[in-house]
Order: sequence, then C-alpha cells, then structure tokens
Amino acid sequence: MRLPLLSSFALIISCNLINACYATNLVDSTAKAMPSLEALYLHLHQNPELSYQEKHSSARIAKELASLGFQVTENFAGYGVVGILRNGEGPTVMIRADTDALPITEETGKFYASKVTSLDTNNNEVGVMHACGHDIHMTSLVGTAQQLVVNKAHWQGTLMVVAQPAEEVGGGAKAMLKQGLFEEFATPDYVLGLHVSASIPAGKVGIVSGYALANVDSVDITVKGEGGHGAYPHQTKDPVVLAARIILALQTVASRELSPLEPNVITVGSIHGGSKHNIIPNEVKLQLTLRSYNPEVRLQQIAAIKRLTKGIAMSAGLDEALYPEVVVHQGESIPSTYNDPELAGLVKASIESEIGAENVIAATPVMAGEDFGLYGLTEDKRPITLFWLGAVELSEYQSSLKSGEALPSLHSSKFAPDYPTTINTGVRAMTNSAMDLFTKQANN
Repeated sequence: MRLPLLSSFALIISCNLINACYATNLVDSTAKAMPSLEALYLHLHQNPELSYQEKHSSARIAKELASLGFQVTENFAGYGVVGILRNGEGPTVMIRADTDALPITEETGKFYASKVTSLDTNNNEVGVMHACGHDIHMTSLVGTAQQLVVNKAHWQGTLMVVAQPAEEVGGGAKAMLKQGLFEEFATPDYVLGLHVSASIPAGKVGIVSGYALANVDSVDITVKGEGGHGAYPHQTKDPVVLAARIILALQTVASRELSPLEPNVITVGSIHGGSKHNIIPNEVKLQLTLRSYNPEVRLQQIAAIKRLTKGIAMSAGLDEALYPEVVVHQGESIPSTYNDPELAGLVKASIESEIGAENVIAATPVMAGEDFGLYGLTEDKRPITLFWLGAVELSEYQSSLKSGEALPSLHSSKFAPDYPTTINTGVRAMTNSAMDLFTKQANN
C-alpha cells in the first residue's frame, strides 16, 4: 500500500522519524512470512555444519537471497555469502549473520533435534548442533531481507547482507575482511548484527552501548622441568609443582596488576602432564583463555603471563633453555565488540518503536567473544552494533526466576530457543533498525 502524498513536515510528524507509518504493515507482513521462516529454521537446525564446513547452509542462504532479487556471491572467503540489493541513492547498511554450528550432541529432546554427526578437525566423529543460535541468526537474516524487499518503497540505499562462516573458531570475519569484503562489494555506513540470548525471554531485546563482548585470546604454556623418580623429588626440577605455582600466580594478574575498573579474566581451562603415579615428568602443558575489553589490558595480560612464568622458572633454578614456552594463538584471537554509542542509541530507539519500549532492556556486557567486532576495526572504523535477541520460552524463564534453577546456556546441549517468537522479534527488530538508518540519512 502506498502512503498518501504528504508535505515533508507532515510526513515527519506522522512517522516521528522512526517510520511508525510502516510499523503496522511490518507486523502483518512478518506474521505472513512466519510459516516459511519456521520451516527454514527447522531445516537449518536439523542440518548443522561445523566451522569451515558450512557448504549446504551457505548454499541455502544464497538461494533464499537470490530469490529475493539480490546480487549474490557464494563461496567468498570459504563458505561466506554476500548479497547486495541496490535501491537508489542512500547509505549502505550491512547486516551480518553467522552460519556455523558446534561439535555438541543435542540433548533437548525436541522432535526436530539434530541427529547429525561429522568429523572435527582432529578427525573425531562428533555430534553437531546449533547450540549458539546461529540457525536463528540465519533465519532472521533471511526474514529481514524479505521484509526490506517488501518495503523497498520506503527506503533508499544499498542493503548488504553477509552470511559469515567460522565464527565459533574466530576465523570467518578475518577471512572475509582479508579477501576484501568492503573493497569488493561495498563499504557500509552502518554494520548491524544480532545474537540470541539464553538469559532474556523471547519477545524482548537487550542493547549494550559501548563494550558488549570481550577480547579473546587462547594461550598455551609449556612448563618445562627435569623429571625423575617420584621417590626422589630432590633430584628433579618438578614441572608439576612449577605449573601449580604458575596457576596460582596467574590469579594475581587481575587482582593485583590490573585496575579493578578494568574487567578481565584469565582462566586455566586445561592442565596435562605426567603418565604414572611415581614418575615426575619433564613437562606440563597448560591451556588458557584470556578475556578483556580494553586492548591495552589484553597486552598487559599477555606480558604478565610471560613475566610470571619466566620468573617462577628462574626461582626454581632452571636454565634459560628450560624457561616455559608461552604461545599466543593469534589465529584464534578476536577483538572485543564495541557497540558505537550513537548507533546503539539509534538501534534502541528503532526497536522500541517496533516492539515496544517495555520489551527493550539495557543489557550488560559479557566476557564471551564474537568476531563481529572486527567489522568495526577496519581502517575507516565503521560504526557497528550487535544486539541481544531474547530466546527463552517465557514460562521457562519465569520458572527459572521462581526456582533459582539455571537455564541452559549458549553452547549447552539442552539449549532450545522459543524459535517462533524469537525469529518474529528478530526480523521486526532488525528490519525496523535498517529502515530507520536508511531514512535517517535521507532526512538529514
């Protein structure tokens, strides 16, 4: 339905600069699209693919976008998909969704539960599950693309839709940017994304202004020593004891070396060493995950780890050749996600206008990681914002509040979102946000 011809002033009053004039239509048109979107979700959920293996998922997204009239490029930087829809002069808005699943055997008991198995990078057969909601992300992406096509008469500009692989291993965004995502297709004026939340009820959305997700680094430490018989420890340099000292010393980095106003985490997630009760080994291996927001804090964490491990080795009388090896896996490192405050404010207002202010909450930053942040760290510093999409069935959420029992988290084998409500909310929230960004520049 075309809008009646109004003066510019009357149009601004009518739409209140938030496009309320098409809000009712968006509610109705999203509702009409839900049966096909739910079918798409069930297909994606039942056919998950591990990182770097997203061949069929990406092909399905490409097919959906092509049917809507997008110029589609497949197999970009692996199994990435880029869809471009040009609709006159105006800003470029990029919307991104991730496509990979996790090596988890689903235990939700749902009739549509994944039964897929696959070989992981170590050639082990593992169950595969969309335990982080990427099936919701892809479905919301397609639904948003559909609604923006339906509403083409109400916006102008270039819509850039990106289905990104390998988020779970921190490689997808890096690969797409390295291959020239912005140079080959379009340089976005705004970059938007969403992520399901396992702690917010379906139908609601959470917004964070500023730091939203953390820097992530994976660090390996090989603690060396001089092994020997467990009955004669005085004749050895015991790496098990040294490892224990290192683990305890690492706890002082956050508590005594970094400002208490700077959030950060150092977790030792794995320790391996030795083979028998009475043998002191020659080495012990530690695996750590580091989290922070501030890039300077990240560098301080790494420097402290190297200094402490070396100092403990020296105190044990080890020769320099036996000092611990500290390896930071740069390929797995991802930066924090910083939601541009101005853009986050605009997105918040857009979502409130679509689903109601009572359904938009001020979320808190988390120490989880997301390679979405890389899209804002290019040379020209594009403004980005990722919002949290509530996914918990309301009765389950209320029951959890009442009982105090924890809900299944993201990456849990029992995570089962209320997918119809979540998808509907995600499509409407993202569509309205994009349309407002397109029309905002036109109204300036």
